[in-house]
Amino acid sequence: MSVDIVALTRQLVDIESITGNEGSVGHFLEQRLRTLGYNVRRTVAEGERANVYATAPQQPSPAIVFSTHMDTVPPFIRSSEDDQRIYGRGSCDAKGIIAAQIAAAEQLRLEGIYVGLLFLVGEERDSLGAKVANQQANDCKFLINGEPTDNKIAIASKGALRVELTATGRMAHSAYPELGESAIDKLVEALHRLRAMKLPSDPEVGPCTLNIGTIEGGRAPNVISDKAHALLLYRLIGPSNTLRREIAQAVGNLAKVEFTLEIPFVRLRTFENLPTLVAAFTTDIPALSNWGQPLLVGPGSIHVAHTEGEYVEKKHLHDGVELYCQAARHLTLQ
Repeated sequence: MSVDIVALTRQLVDIESITGNEGSVGHFLEQRLRTLGYNVRRTVAEGERANVYATAPQQPSPAIVFSTHMDTVPPFIRSSEDDQRIYGRGSCDAKGIIAAQIAAAEQLRLEGIYVGLLFLVGEERDSLGAKVANQQANDCKFLINGEPTDNKIAIASKGALRVELTATGRMAHSAYPELGESAIDKLVEALHRLRAMKLPSDPEVGPCTLNIGTIEGGRAPNVISDKAHALLLYRLIGPSNTLRREIAQAVGNLAKVEFTLEIPFVRLRTFENLPTLVAAFTTDIPALSNWGQPLLVGPGSIHVAHTEGEYVEKKHLHDGVELYCQAARHLTLQ
């Protein structure tokens, strides 16, 4: 059965599935895949949130699985389209990819190649769905993960290290700063030191980068602040042990340092004669270690993901279908 990739993308976009609210889109995909003749299993991650795993009756334990995520970042933006593009939240990240993977699986079925389809919750927050799926028994040898890579195959995916800084001080009247101790001053100095740190770089992968995501603190302009807080994100290009030590040493006694989340850097398999890139973003791949050798590729541009004008090129979707088919055909010979 052929899949109208544009119509399916728009249907998926029009189902609000901001992280934590993936129940409805999961039920929709379960029903659609059953209609196409797949065996479908829902694996509950939390409440109504469940992963969707579909396999062809002819191959209930496939060696190749296409995977991506069902959740989106806020806010919800309904779909629209013009001659070239589909717009809306999740159009490229990653509901257009879901549609492309389903269409590719259908094309491959006609050729006698049977792949699995694994659609996950929670990628945009903590990869909860991937962590749950990783406990699931499977015979997968190759996992083709979908993220917007402009249909280029990723040679690596940067990791992420979230850092939380908390500075404390002593309140006083701002006319007498010598009687207080400013937490904000401490935090600003700590951030200055971190921004001055030389971060590692790799000639193939590029640099480790730092983003200071949020800063908050203080009570009023005329009060010496007794508290200040910042959240930071480093994009990793290798192990984090040395970086963690250097961060702690740079901050010293100015603030409490907590490392709240790490997603590892990964190098990935590629194919000859296909254009490549380095994914500067993180994916579910590190949490899916039991699903075989990973590859990362998908239609759409990461540069418009998470934006007000998010879109995916229709041609990119159709090219993505053929790229997924090409990858699966190649891997069946391995």
